[in-house]
Amino acid sequence: MSSVRRFIMATASNSLSLKHGLSLWCPHSTSFSVHHQQPSSVAFRGFRRSYVSASTDFANDNREFVIVGGGNAAGYAARTFVEHGMADGRLCIVSKEAFAPYERPALTKGYLFPLDKKPARLPGFHTCVGSGGERQTPEWYKDKGIETFYQDPVMGIDIKNQTLRTNSGKLLKYGALLIATGCTASRFPDKIGGGLPGVHYIRDVADADSLISSLEKAKKVVVVGGGYIGMEVAAAAVGWKLDTTIIFPENHLLQRLFTPSLAKKYEEFYQENGVKFLKGASIKNLEAGANGRVTSVRLADGSSIEADTVVIGIGAKPAVGPFEQVGLNSTVGGIQVDGLFRTKVPGIFAVGDVAAFPLKLYDRVARVEHVDHARRSAQHCVKALLTAQTQTYDYLPYFYSRVFEYEGSPRKIWWQFFGDNVGETVEIGNFDPKIATFWIDSGKLKGVLLESGSPEEFELLPKLARFQPSVDKSKLQNASSVEEALDIARASLQQVGAAV
Repeated sequence: MSSVRRFIMATASNSLSLKHGLSLWCPHSTSFSVHHQQPSSVAFRGFRRSYVSASTDFANDNREFVIVGGGNAAGYAARTFVEHGMADGRLCIVSKEAFAPYERPALTKGYLFPLDKKPARLPGFHTCVGSGGERQTPEWYKDKGIETFYQDPVMGIDIKNQTLRTNSGKLLKYGALLIATGCTASRFPDKIGGGLPGVHYIRDVADADSLISSLEKAKKVVVVGGGYIGMEVAAAAVGWKLDTTIIFPENHLLQRLFTPSLAKKYEEFYQENGVKFLKGASIKNLEAGANGRVTSVRLADGSSIEADTVVIGIGAKPAVGPFEQVGLNSTVGGIQVDGLFRTKVPGIFAVGDVAAFPLKLYDRVARVEHVDHARRSAQHCVKALLTAQTQTYDYLPYFYSRVFEYEGSPRKIWWQFFGDNVGETVEIGNFDPKIATFWIDSGKLKGVLLESGSPEEFELLPKLARFQPSVDKSKLQNASSVEEALDIARASLQQVGAAV
């Protein structure tokens, strides 16, 4: 047994100030720091429930570790606690959701498929099936000894006394707190019709269920927003054979990532499937009929578009809720953390969409709203919390989308992007069967997007974005196919010694 472990086990009745400022609450105040220890996996091995004495004052028996949230980050964090043997009798999850943590991307993809085309349903997409892991159903949490509080959002935090207050009035004690609250949908104000019956937002299963109820009766659907939500919902509406219009103020789809020429390819495909576009348009208000339900979308130019169902997909806001006092980032929003997801308050961490973290690869602070980051940040944070790991998070931005995947679709679309979309672009290929876009800045390949690639081709993308090899722009431009362009990029990797 190591000297570190013997010391921890010998001080079971004292408080533990674990490396990097993490304080675990317990009855006494003597502290022990292993901040200067070499990385080790034994930092928490001697941890015992006796660190936190039982008390009837608190609703949770498991108060060493508390996770707040019910999405991807919470589920993957729970799995990591289990993998380190620190969940049983130690971990509590509290969520506003009615369900165990699940893979949220399904809500705008498989969940919205027409009812005759095998739509996704719980428990089919509980975490962590999205990455090939075990399906963590409510029974899984029970079997692992993890306390769960559903449909009871946290309303307040007392940092000094390390307690949380929930909507139902419960008091929860924590030693280490993981904030994984994600985002909330940006909404239209009620005064312009944002709360009318038939107007939908999608952030959870209840939202998706409500939308499906509308789609079953709908004839004319208007989707507001040309980003991920807009594209995915419109594709689903096509599957329902509904009159579908997408309205957005930008000049083309997914303007924050797609180039104009790339967006044009996708827009043409949507139009071939009957989707109409109103680009560069702004909305004045949503109008209701005699029964109070939405009937049309009134534009700023005075024209209107009939609609019995409207889906608003105009972005999201970090769900900081009662945690503002933990410390916010005024530039990118969310809760400020370091490379181990520690906030400025010892013992409190934030992961996933809500975390403003150092994006090491590009030397800037970022907040990433994506399932891949939610999974990876949760895992990295918990490993750092439970072990002596000091390696900072080194994330490579990754985005993807899949649309028109339902049975009978004329074509399934799946693209992936890795890296940073800065600099000049080179587009190779057409939409039949695939297309690739390369972003080149100062002669280096910074980002790459591939549509309809093979598994081997998709595996190449993160290597290109991570190593940022120098590439000959003219060679890429003269490539006769996507395959040839990728071969050119692959050769540039070999020049920097990267394994391909």
